[in-house]
Amino acid sequence: MTHKSREQEMNEQEERIKDRLAGIRNILIVMSGKGGVGKSTLAVNLAVGLAQSGFKTGLMDIDLHGPSTLKMLGLEDKPMNSEAGFLIPLSFNQELKVISMASLLENPDAAVIWRGPLKIGAIKQFIADVLWEDLDYLIIDSPPGTGDEPLTVAQLIPRAKSIIVTTPQQVSILDIRKSITFCRQTNMDVVGIIENMSGLTCPHCGEQIDLFSYGGGEKTAEDMGVPFLGRLAIDPSIVAACDQGKPFILDPATAECFNPIVERIVQGT
Repeated sequence: MTHKSREQEMNEQEERIKDRLAGIRNILIVMSGKGGVGKSTLAVNLAVGLAQSGFKTGLMDIDLHGPSTLKMLGLEDKPMNSEAGFLIPLSFNQELKVISMASLLENPDAAVIWRGPLKIGAIKQFIADVLWEDLDYLIIDSPPGTGDEPLTVAQLIPRAKSIIVTTPQQVSILDIRKSITFCRQTNMDVVGIIENMSGLTCPHCGEQIDLFSYGGGEKTAEDMGVPFLGRLAIDPSIVAACDQGKPFILDPATAECFNPIVERIVQGT
């Protein structure tokens, strides 16, 4: 019985990565400068919106320490199956398939305590060892910042493009400027910036309340020469939809504000 060397295994993995990526037309990584800006929420609803438009779509959650996409899609209790040693992504519907670290954890409360090499290896496996169909779009939900995960995507998939999510206040804006610089240093095109949590309409009097300021994302897009894709207000119904595992883009009342952003992203890719 012969055993493959480590070099042979790595070469075979690289070939599988090339084969998988060859069948994907557009690859978009959703990034943010800091946590808590709604990046995963927008990545999930972008993927669902693309699928609703008839695009074959994959969603790959590489926020390995805090995976949340399955919860937002109502898939957190579905088992992950395999075929001939390869993982079969979970199906949200006929057009949308999903892979996440959350589906591989026996205990949902387990902490993933990994350093860089393990995280890089997991991202490679999410591409090489998952039976992705040919896709129009692969949406990658990345953790906040410019660390191992987005850097791995930039190096592994040179044609990937980024969508950057921010809230309007200066604390968040300072960090997304770094994200844009990261994209330029790694030769990654920026599709545009989405300004999330941009104002709140008081349910009692209808007055507009700028909880996290207003317009910071749009101003940054103008200053740094990248497209502005649009803004989303704070909406309690979006919070409820996420907790219930129901993408808000499926509700006509909340889809109205996000569908134009999805259309701009399609036009930009």
